[in-house]
Amino acid sequence: MTARSALVGYVRLSGNKATLRITIDAEAFSKAETHSANDGRQFVSLVANADKVSQILGGGREVTSLCHIEE
Repeated sequence: MTARSALVGYVRLSGNKATLRITIDAEAFSKAETHSANDGRQFVSLVANADKVSQILGGGREVTSLCHIEE
């Protein structure tokens, strides 16, 4: 099985530079695969490159992608 990455949104620093702002495309999110927790709740797993998020926090980058890995 081959994993595929689907763009779901973006991660950037908020205007006050105190928080990360995560913007998610509602249509892409609704199409993402879910998995169930032991208590029955449904979750969507999203990933962002930690090095690129670190660059955002350090001021060297403005934005990075937020993806869903489809297997």
